[in-house]
Amino acid sequence: MQLELNDCAVGHNGFAVLSGVNLRLQQGEIGCLLGPSGAGKTTLLRAIAGFAPPYHGSIHSQLDGVPRLLSGDGVQLAPEARGIGMVFQDHALLPHLNALDNVRFGLFRLPRSEAAARARRMLDLVGLAGFEQRYPHELSGGQQQRVALARALAPQPGLVLLDEPFSSLDPDLREKLALDVRSALKAEGVGALLITHSQTEAFAMADRIGVVADGALQQWDSAYALYHRPANAIVARFVGEGAFVAAESLGGGRLLTPLGETTCSNSELVTGQRVRLLLRPDDVIHDDASPQQAEVVARAFRGADFLYSLKLDSGDRVLSLVPSHHDHAIGQRIGVRLDLEHVVVFGG
Repeated sequence: MQLELNDCAVGHNGFAVLSGVNLRLQQGEIGCLLGPSGAGKTTLLRAIAGFAPPYHGSIHSQLDGVPRLLSGDGVQLAPEARGIGMVFQDHALLPHLNALDNVRFGLFRLPRSEAAARARRMLDLVGLAGFEQRYPHELSGGQQQRVALARALAPQPGLVLLDEPFSSLDPDLREKLALDVRSALKAEGVGALLITHSQTEAFAMADRIGVVADGALQQWDSAYALYHRPANAIVARFVGEGAFVAAESLGGGRLLTPLGETTCSNSELVTGQRVRLLLRPDDVIHDDASPQQAEVVARAFRGADFLYSLKLDSGDRVLSLVPSHHDHAIGQRIGVRLDLEHVVVFGG
């Protein structure tokens, strides 16, 4: 199912918390709405599911070339008529039913044997073959989430909505389960839209990600583009780690930074213009031979790497990801240099 939102506004009690939302999710794509708590992600998901109408704009779907208006222009299609499945944050499993019967619950229109076969196949798809007779209280949180996904996939929806599906799980389990869920969705050829505040989950699972903040969908793009080509400073701050430093255009595509000169393809910059340069941890390279020095002010051990927080002579602070055999103490000065493949600048 293809999903399209046009100039949508959603909110609570007559107050719009999110407006001007435009996005398109192609059939079979997995999308993610990424943003802080209270940004309006769940409210938008509920509008897509049909639980609440948008205040403004329209929501459309298209399946096998047939377009449908789900919401807008006086139309508000009921949730059960949209061909959309939903996986809730709390799993919403029925405690008195085993895993097989929880998945089979929505297949009441099928003959009993056919429904059971479909339910078994869905449990196998999500890695729970052999768990058919387990009750929810006999399953781990991750297993319960897999049952909820199997139940959502069983009626063969065109799209599945996932409301922070991994938020109750241990951090180490989230990324693995996100990858497993992605594999299950792709195997069924079903598209999905999930919401999360975890970049790890978004990057592991989604084909396209939308950053939701400050009452708007700031950017709808691939994870690579969000990280390396953020549309604005809001996206740059929210996605990945990094720091802004002051820089000045020298003209001719040259940029003067606290770590020396670099080139910039932004043709709109004029000589003398002050800008803010985004530096990611992989842009700042530890190099003992470099004449540029920086002071280690904080460090975080990450196993294979250290993430160093460095204070430059200009007073700016930047981050640098350094192999962990370079073990430097706080207060030590180390050589650094720029290695920029993506120059991202915003107005000063």
